[in-house]
Amino acid sequence: MITIVRSRYIGYILFLVLMLAKLMFLHSGLHAPNIDMNRLDKLIALGSVMLLSFWVLWLPRRGQTIALIIINVLLTLLIYSDIVYYRYFQDFITVPVLFQAGQMDALGGSIFALLRPSDLYLFADWLIFLVYTICVVLFRRNTPTYNNGQPSYYAHTSHFRPSSRLMRGLRRSVNGVVALVLGCILTFGPIHSYATTWAKGLFTGNWWSLAMYNVTGLIGFHGYDIYLYAKDHLGPQPELSQKEANSMKLWFNEHNAEQSALNDSFGKYSGSNIVVIQAEAFMNFVVGRSINGQEVTPNLNALIKENTYFSNYYHQTSQGRTSDADFASNGSLYPLVSGSVFVRYPDHQFDTLPAILKSKGYSTNAFHAYEGSFWNRQIMYKAMGYDHFYSKKDFKIDEPLGWSLGDKSFLRQSLNIMDSAKSIQKPFYSFLTTLSSHHPYSLPAAKQGLDTGEFKGTIFGDYLQAVHYTDEALGELVSDMKQRGLWDNTILAFYGDHDNSIQDTSYYEQFLGKSLNKLDMHQIMHQVPLLIHLPGNNTSVIDSNPAGQLDLTPSLLHLLGISQDPYYLMGNNLFSGKERLVTLRTGAFADAKRSYLPSENGQFNSGTCYSLDSREAIDVAGCSTGFETSKQRLQISDDIMKYDGIKMLRKEESAP
Repeated sequence: MITIVRSRYIGYILFLVLMLAKLMFLHSGLHAPNIDMNRLDKLIALGSVMLLSFWVLWLPRRGQTIALIIINVLLTLLIYSDIVYYRYFQDFITVPVLFQAGQMDALGGSIFALLRPSDLYLFADWLIFLVYTICVVLFRRNTPTYNNGQPSYYAHTSHFRPSSRLMRGLRRSVNGVVALVLGCILTFGPIHSYATTWAKGLFTGNWWSLAMYNVTGLIGFHGYDIYLYAKDHLGPQPELSQKEANSMKLWFNEHNAEQSALNDSFGKYSGSNIVVIQAEAFMNFVVGRSINGQEVTPNLNALIKENTYFSNYYHQTSQGRTSDADFASNGSLYPLVSGSVFVRYPDHQFDTLPAILKSKGYSTNAFHAYEGSFWNRQIMYKAMGYDHFYSKKDFKIDEPLGWSLGDKSFLRQSLNIMDSAKSIQKPFYSFLTTLSSHHPYSLPAAKQGLDTGEFKGTIFGDYLQAVHYTDEALGELVSDMKQRGLWDNTILAFYGDHDNSIQDTSYYEQFLGKSLNKLDMHQIMHQVPLLIHLPGNNTSVIDSNPAGQLDLTPSLLHLLGISQDPYYLMGNNLFSGKERLVTLRTGAFADAKRSYLPSENGQFNSGTCYSLDSREAIDVAGCSTGFETSKQRLQISDDIMKYDGIKMLRKEESAP
């Protein structure tokens, strides 16, 4: 019995079975639509584990055991890290994300809220191994020994002839090579089949990590991610070809001409101050809604009655979340598939709203009551053209709440700085990022002003409380601006940065009082409010056409009378009166008539095209034009990031 348990083959096979079970555990917890772990996917997973571990078969028995334990621990920790990360970001960890790992310390409360008791199953084998180790130790203590203290079952192995050692070494080598070859066949065979059929083109035009995982499995996803990172950062750096540069330049020329509009609103608010508030996890589905007779967002509701409100405004974020919303809104380019622009490309050249306004005589300042290094803001904000970044050290923490300073005090202190600091000259551009409605939405009882009734004690109820509090902070800011005489000469834009990471459909159905289909949930999870206050205008305008965060900068420039022609901005001008297409990082898009939801395999025909009139699925061919347009936009934006494209185009412009 002991001989069987200690067999190197049984041990290795047991390791493979355990790792496959853990990968299946991860997959079962994703709850990703249209992704199933079929037989071929399981073969890919098994083959991937073999490719990670084939070399242990070349080691002596004790070395093999130690190596398998180490791989088990590391791979289990990777799987669990991906599970927790996915629960919040709906994505997997990538190499660029690891360079942002210093920020994970600040996510302590959020991470703790993402843990589940069932996660212990992932570590069950560790407990079993611990028990087994104890049993072996006890067994050895009670076993007679001889031959210099060796147990009896080792007696016949105490001496080997050289030929016997050679044969054992040869056998180990053959076993390792067989495992390597078999791992390659099991992994790359199905992947090649996928990549040449329904996933054709994925490896050359991937724009969604989940689509890559659907083809390669988790280990393959991480392996390919490491390959891409090494390709982009080690050795000679890629350069944009002249043909690609010319094509990019042509696209921007046509886009700027299409978005230009010399209508009555162009330049109507020239010289106005600009205040932009990016509200943490502030979603659109709560706007105009009540619970137990109380409005969730009474102040925003009141502002909508006398200002311009975009009721189908999409956040366009990816892994960078808050930093993505910041970059998309101020830089009018798409975020990255992997990581954050703030972290990966702070040294690249972009046309940003603060830099443009600074060149027009504006004082430009950013406000966020958190650590200045978080999301690399300290570096990126300087590159974006801000005169000053007011971070946590610049605020008095007189209302400690959640991650840092409560939104009410944060907005009040920020307005004090705008209105009184000698370094801030008028006109000014101020960008404020709130924090109190951040996951896990744990406001103290004294700050909870909403009766959440049946949702009390749930994360959804906590979210409603947090949003209600931030809405109160917005109301106080507006009142303060009016008292200070800033309301009538300031454009105020208020929008949400991203979703709340609460994926349970039942919460939303219960809150909204109706059943929801895939399109409904897609819009709920991707739409945030955008309200724009225009000085001297108290008319309510509800714009229901689709819009997105990339559209904010071109729209504000239009209101100020600044042409976007010299700049490389990909968003729509919301005041041009023209039709709009809004593309998300996943490849999903919406226009005035249709909405397209991509499949996880990245293939157009596998996605779903919806009519926004009937809200039913229609022939997918109806979304083909929007799909190709969206694909082109994402590729252009990615090329700008990868090749520092704007810097190259500017260099060509200045060449004699």
